[in-house]
Amino acid sequence: MLQKKQNGLNAKQHFKFKNISYFSSLNLFRILIAHIEGKLVLKTPTYVVVDCLGVGYSINISLNTYEKIKDEEQIRILTHLSIKEDSHTLYGFADEDERQLFLQLISVNGVGTNTARMILSSLKTTDIRHAITTGNWALLKTIKGIGPKTAQRIVIDLQDKITKTIEGAGALSVSNISTNRVNEEALSALVMLGFSRAEAEKGLIKIKQQNPDYKLEELVKNTLKIL
Repeated sequence: MLQKKQNGLNAKQHFKFKNISYFSSLNLFRILIAHIEGKLVLKTPTYVVVDCLGVGYSINISLNTYEKIKDEEQIRILTHLSIKEDSHTLYGFADEDERQLFLQLISVNGVGTNTARMILSSLKTTDIRHAITTGNWALLKTIKGIGPKTAQRIVIDLQDKITKTIEGAGALSVSNISTNRVNEEALSALVMLGFSRAEAEKGLIKIKQQNPDYKLEELVKNTLKIL
């Protein structure tokens, strides 16, 4: 009997170590799916279907994104892959602003991906951020599925983070697309290296204040020095 228990434990340990690379690859896969570009096959208020190289991707969206997506044949939509034991679900966003707010919302305990999408469908991103930074949890409570405790938790957990992001937005705000892309790629690189998004953003803001014209490699290297 003791031998069986030992064998069972060893089997579990073997499974755990054998699959570390597999689960790590899932996390990397989630990071790498930054956007999907292809033919817009179907557009509804809750999801779109995009045909990319013959594969149809069903992507959940908010009403905000639905309103921003034009009825064009070709579409490029930013994405986040939510991985659970029983499902892999793609969430899409018309712009980076909404995606970042979505990621901040799901970092709050008790706020899942569907709840975050409901929040983004009920209010504009500017109104959500204003409600959080001013402590107006009563406005968040008016959203379907958001109770007083969850609304208060969102404000408590995100108030400082969003305030700092807004204050530092000027440092990362640039006038041309290429520089925006450098900022996004630098942020993605730092996150993939193991830093939290908030930590990486804070470092990038400091470095951009020193020299807003850094190239991608210089931006990442100099940010690494202060993290």
